[in-house]
Amino acid sequence: MLFKDNCAIVTGGTRGIGRSIISMLAREGANIVFTYLKSSKEAQELAEEAKAAGTRAVALQMDVRDIEKAKELIERAKAEFGRLDILINNAGITRDKALMMMTKEDWQEVIDTNLNGVFNVTRSAIVTFLKQKKGNIVNISSVSGIVGLPRQANYSASKAGIIGFTKALAREVGPYNIRVNAVAPGFIETDMVSGLSGDFKLKLKEKIPLSRFGTTDEVADSVKFLLSEHSGYITGQTIILDGGLSLL
Repeated sequence: MLFKDNCAIVTGGTRGIGRSIISMLAREGANIVFTYLKSSKEAQELAEEAKAAGTRAVALQMDVRDIEKAKELIERAKAEFGRLDILINNAGITRDKALMMMTKEDWQEVIDTNLNGVFNVTRSAIVTFLKQKKGNIVNISSVSGIVGLPRQANYSASKAGIIGFTKALAREVGPYNIRVNAVAPGFIETDMVSGLSGDFKLKLKEKIPLSRFGTTDEVADSVKFLLSEHSGYITGQTIILDGGLSLL
């Protein structure tokens, strides 16, 4: 097991990419504290799945926009497991629409959750990592933050911000044996993608060199690589998982 007895925090963990990351961490022996906003039933089911895998997972209902709650998250993880090794910033939302129709609230909610949430949780964890001179952070960005997508000015801005944050922090904390990387998924088979019309999905696949959407497990595998010793000399980087979409 790659992460046996490590303690990992994952934000936004009950569905899609977050759920696959938690399942991967549990299989690899990590104890996990993960956050959710509304899906309490799914959160408890996921905690039970981790228990069945031989590890422990603690589900906490919280909003990453609240920095005080972020501080409590870090303290809860250390109280439960006596350590903190891994942080996965995954929580995110979309409010897609054309800029001319986008309200200030649409903009602010996405920035506050996707970008400020990363700041809140990472800022709360970084002191622990610096004191112990060890830590591993993976931020979930998006191909939208690299190439930009129409009707996603708010989302693209937040995800591009995460990439800049990742690079800057990697330079800052590298001397303390803390690695910071990002993963930028393209179109992944999640609830959001499954809700698209069949014709629209076909048109999207035509733009992807690999002619398919990615899976949440493929994202989790990339996260596993970045957390493992196999990537021990990698920091400040963004792995793009988009089937070649951003090459066009």
